[in-house]
Amino acid sequence: MAKPAAKPMAKPNAQQAAVLEELGKLGGKPIETLTPVEARKQPSPADAVKALLTRQGKPTTPEAVGKVEDRTFQGPGGSLPLRIYTPVGKGPFPVVLYLHGGGWVIADLDTYDASPRALANAAGAVVVSAHYRQAPEHKFPAAHEDAMAAYQWVLENAAGIDGDPKRVAVVGESAGGNLAANVAIMARDKGLTQPLRQVLVYPVADDDMNSPSYLENAKAKPLNKPMMQWFAQHYFASMQQAADPRISLVDQPNLKGVAPATIITAQIDPLRSDGEKYAAALKKAGVAVNHVNYDGVAHEFFGMGAVIDKAKAAQKVAGDDLKKSFSGK
Repeated sequence: MAKPAAKPMAKPNAQQAAVLEELGKLGGKPIETLTPVEARKQPSPADAVKALLTRQGKPTTPEAVGKVEDRTFQGPGGSLPLRIYTPVGKGPFPVVLYLHGGGWVIADLDTYDASPRALANAAGAVVVSAHYRQAPEHKFPAAHEDAMAAYQWVLENAAGIDGDPKRVAVVGESAGGNLAANVAIMARDKGLTQPLRQVLVYPVADDDMNSPSYLENAKAKPLNKPMMQWFAQHYFASMQQAADPRISLVDQPNLKGVAPATIITAQIDPLRSDGEKYAAALKKAGVAVNHVNYDGVAHEFFGMGAVIDKAKAAQKVAGDDLKKSFSGK
């Protein structure tokens, strides 16, 4: 039987379209045509949000939190940066480890500054945004090892950053969503304090680049199939590593007993099917899952609360679920 034809790619809503239009005006080149060093210098969706705010005559100042502090932690390969966002109020607060996206190759704590700020306020938590070694300089599983080291840092240092080491969660976006899911699994396997919740925002969770959402959004912006292939080629020593259950989370042999999950997906995103399949796999293993998909928005929308209403809605879902888990509900 012939495979059904891919659905046509959905149209972005007006707010998402405005961001994508600004991104186009910034003149970035297709990531898959560049070297990693060149790709890291390209304009980002976060730059497009700032450009749009400027065009709209609105301030580009980041969302205010109580305090922001830059620190470092020791990963297996040496010292790495982390940034601590503390909300207004009196602690000790719950603590969230946040892991940014970028295909394990590009982006940093500055590129993904908006999401941890929003989470600190939405969840009333200290958010620790941790960097990790990137490819091709550091191949798989370097980023995964660093994510686990960052989680252990959070557990050991929570009390010293006005946090409660017994109320910890993990959040990640895109490649960082994959890292966050792995932290939850590894914490269970290593007998460490379990995260009370894992919030996975359009996570990489499958090695199938011919899934319904990959076919539908093969040419989407700001993330498409050629970009995902480029990221994979740089992070993996060989493409066979994409089948590793740390990458293809849907092939994990045992998901029982991992943290309850909030999975947020976007309609115009090659990774939408990854999130859908991982939500189903977790549910099958008896894990409580709240999966919310947002139509009319694209990959990277979550941190765009300044210009996209659905981003604010998604941030509220994440914050509300984190609060419930922190309060033991």
